Amino acid sequence: MKIKQVIVMRTDLNMRRGKQIAQGAHASLGVILAMMNSRYEQPFGALQPTEVKELYLFNNTPIEKWINGIFTKIGLRIGSEKELLELYEQAKNAKLPTILITDNGITEFNGVPTKTCIAIGPGYEKDIDKITSHLKLL
Repeated sequence: MKIKQVIVMRTDLNMRRGKQIAQGAHASLGVILAMMNSRYEQPFGALQPTEVKELYLFNNTPIEKWINGIFTKIGLRIGSEKELLELYEQAKNAKLPTILITDNGITEFNGVPTKTCIAIGPGYEKDIDKITSHLKLL
């Protein structure tokens, strides 16, 4: 089965390309770091992040296969904060690894914390596509 991660970026914010790249990088890595953080409480299918301390414990999981495979990432666009939050909730309800990124507003957004993107996955492509296949490429 194919494994991938998607980064879903808000396009209504008109972020500079560099800002989009930075936010997407935060999201991509944030999922993995969150799963390693014992204080993180969101369940991801069979993996319970409260039990995961080291990457070697990801053996034979979609995440391990992704990290050691072709590391597929897809950038997708979404048009509003409302849509982003709805998709984030769908991913959580599907027990997919996901994280919501909120920029602190120092370099853009006039000092206002702003929800910019989410990462979904790594996970099985068929599971991620169930909630993201309607979105267009970034």
